[in-house]
Amino acid sequence: MTDTRIDQQINAYLVGGAVRDQLLSRTVVERDYVVVGSNVQQMLALGFSQVGKDFPVFLHPTTKEEYALARTEKKQGQGYTGFTCYSSPEVTLEQDLLRRDLTVNAMALDNQGNIIDPFNGQQDLRDRILRHVSPAFVEDPLRVLRVARFAARYHYLGFTVADETMALMSQISNNGELITLSGERVWKEIANALTEQNPEIFFQLLHQCSALNTIWPELDNLWQEESTTSNFANLAEVALANLTQAVKLTDKTDIRFASLCLAIPGLNLAASPQDITELASRLKLPKQTQLLALKATQLHSLVTDIKQQTPQAILSLFDQLDVWRKNEFFDDFLLVCQATAQAIENAPDQNFTAKDYLKTLLKQCKTISAQAFIAQGLTGKAIKSAMQAEKLNIITNYPFPDD
Repeated sequence: MTDTRIDQQINAYLVGGAVRDQLLSRTVVERDYVVVGSNVQQMLALGFSQVGKDFPVFLHPTTKEEYALARTEKKQGQGYTGFTCYSSPEVTLEQDLLRRDLTVNAMALDNQGNIIDPFNGQQDLRDRILRHVSPAFVEDPLRVLRVARFAARYHYLGFTVADETMALMSQISNNGELITLSGERVWKEIANALTEQNPEIFFQLLHQCSALNTIWPELDNLWQEESTTSNFANLAEVALANLTQAVKLTDKTDIRFASLCLAIPGLNLAASPQDITELASRLKLPKQTQLLALKATQLHSLVTDIKQQTPQAILSLFDQLDVWRKNEFFDDFLLVCQATAQAIENAPDQNFTAKDYLKTLLKQCKTISAQAFIAQGLTGKAIKSAMQAEKLNIITNYPFPDD
């Protein structure tokens, strides 16, 4: 906070992720505060603007950071929205922290720099353990996905999920409440997990606690599908290897997601075009995410076997990807192909010659201009036919480089 007048008139504590990441010496992305002993009228009088509908959350008049009145929650219905919140000046900081998911997220910092840690979050940070705060953990099915996401984020530091917390995650997965999560919410958690350093941990944990079977059964089934590639015992290992390699190549969520899809047999679009449409509908995928996964599953085999493709097949590949207008999309598609090729070969640093070859071909083909054929007197469809013939000529006479 920067306004001394406000500091003196409210009892505010920095809470949650900001405290956790500060203690882990990680960059603090956003700061959230809990205000104890106050009410809506006082907050508004101090210049805060209210934004919360289900419970009182306010934006600081200067910093625009979020300040929430201390509150408790009571489970009233199914799902992660089935809660009634109660806030009043009598709610204590410890009561507010008690409703949080993990001990490492249930710490607070006062304006003197003192840490309030009623549930031993600091010890769990030192022990690298993600542990639930209370048995009320099972009341919110979204916490299964959140814990898996935290495990993916902090895996590089050696964090693991406590056995007793994994047991509660399995309990939630088996009690049917995961189906109450909306597709939009599930995708948001998946998309966030895909941005982490080790997103494969997210999917591994969801499989282990039986949650993946509900939110993405096509992926979960891969643990029962034997791999034909000697490096992997099952197709789940293939999918996660694809993802791990994609992480090394790019931070783009769409590419990482598409790399997972390539290992799912049912998403071979030439054989079953409805599958990815159903997946996209269920998870409410963004259009670009869906399109890249669609094109990658349809066409990636052409790239991995590029030496065997005819000039006509390569030109058809270009046309199907609309490379003439979508340069960035083509680059993304090639990165998906590169990820899976390098993962299957277990050669993460191997040069992916097909990518450079196709990009060079495309650059050459784009030098062809309709104006030259118009000058020759061609019109209409004859111009397109002439341009296609010239592109085929370039592709035919441009040799694939030696490996």
